[in-house]
This record gives sequence, structure tokens and C-alpha cells, in this order.
Amino acid sequence: MSTAVPTDRERAAVQAYLRLLNTVRAAFDSAPGPHGAPRPPVVPPSVLAEAEQALADAGLSGNEEAFFRLLHGWCPPVPAVREAYGTDS
Repeated sequence: MSTAVPTDRERAAVQAYLRLLNTVRAAFDSAPGPHGAPRPPVVPPSVLAEAEQALADAGLSGNEEAFFRLLHGWCPPVPAVREAYGTDS
């Protein structure tokens, strides 16, 4: 991650993470189970495996700080998220 432009592998890692994030959000937003009981969120193992492999391929596995710095640079938070979490970054 020494360049300002993400490599193909870094970009793939960010995209895989965003797919995982959207899948998790969708799982939590799903309709409740029978009798209104909440259903446990289900994330397909393939989505998680894809994200893990993409991180490993980009050399970011186990380096969350570098990965989230890359993610923030490529996909900065929207104003509503900043307000919700009280951050200016």
C-alpha cells in the first residue's frame, strides 16, 4: 500500500468487504421469524471466505489498520454516518 492508487488486489479486497458488509446488513434487515421472533442473521460462508481470501491476496490479512485506512480513502463515510458517530473524519 505504498501508492495513492489502490492495486487491483487492494481494490478487490475493498469490494469483497463491501459485499460482506451488505450481506450482513441484509441478514439483519430480514423479516422476523415465526411469531415475530428474530431470526439469527445468516451470512453465507462463501461471502466470508471471499473477503478473507481477498484480504490475504492483498497482503492485508491481520492488518486491520492498513485495510481500514485503505477503505476510508476509497469509500469515505457519508455525512449521516459522521453525525451518528460524532466524528469529523
